[in-house]
Amino acid sequence: MSKSALEKPWPADKVERRKVADLIPYIRNSRTHSDVQVSQIAASIKEWGWTVPVLIEADGGLIAGHGRILAAQKLGIEDVPCMIAEGWSEAQKRAYIIADNKLALNAGWDDDALKIELAELGDLDFDLTLTGFDVGEMANLFLEPSMDAPDSSTKEIDPDAYAMDHQCPKCGFEYDE
Repeated sequence: MSKSALEKPWPADKVERRKVADLIPYIRNSRTHSDVQVSQIAASIKEWGWTVPVLIEADGGLIAGHGRILAAQKLGIEDVPCMIAEGWSEAQKRAYIIADNKLALNAGWDDDALKIELAELGDLDFDLTLTGFDVGEMANLFLEPSMDAPDSSTKEIDPDAYAMDHQCPKCGFEYDE
């Protein structure tokens, strides 16, 4: 990034509260939020409070935070922290709506570090489902590959599996090929 880009004002640099009812979801938002995920976000808000402002246009058009707004509605929260993006072109706003969601998905996990953190949180009797991982995901993370399990990358060929009967189906006569 050029030095001049760092020196110009940030488009969203102050937080203010807005009524949830006044915020307008982006009709063409391509990110979806299942009821389960909205409930997870709501549980997160109940545990930690509101930690990340939503990003909006000056007129209240929602740019980022659609899932959080759905969770706020579920919880009956009337007003939420918002940052107003100023000075963006229409193309920049629309592209950011996609980028905000996709860039987070491009991150990976350090499974070893994640196992340590989840195990220690479990030892502290913390509700691990608040992390967003379901029980099955955590089980798979901690499941060690069995030494008895066959390695799917190499398969031995069983010659008997391909043996063919050389017998006449009508009379039963057996013959060699």
